Amino acid sequence: MSRREQLEQMLAEDPTDTFLQYGVAMEYRSEGDLETATQRFLALLQASPEYVAAYFRLGEIYAEQQRLDVAREILDRGIETAQRIGDLHAAGEMTEFRHSLPAQ
Repeated sequence: MSRREQLEQMLAEDPTDTFLQYGVAMEYRSEGDLETATQRFLALLQASPEYVAAYFRLGEIYAEQQRLDVAREILDRGIETAQRIGDLHAAGEMTEFRHSLPAQ
C-alpha cells in the first residue's frame, strides 16, 4: 500500500482532518498527478479557508503549469489570509514566491 493510499484510508475514517487532506493532496503532487492535487487543495480551501499552506502549494502547482495569473491570485488570497490570522512566516514565504514569478 502506497503512502497516499495509507493517508486516504486514514482520511476515510476522519474526512474532516485538514492535515490528512493536505497530506493526500501533497502525495498526489509528488506522484505527478497535478490535476488531482489541484482539486484536493481547492476542496481543502473550500472547507478550511484559513489553511494557508494549501494556498502556497496550490500557487506552486499553477506556476508549474504556467498559469501565472491564477498562481498570483491564489498567492494573493493566501498572503491576505496569512496576514489576517497572524501567520507572518507563511505570508512572507508566499510573498517571496509571488515576487519570483516571471513578469506578465
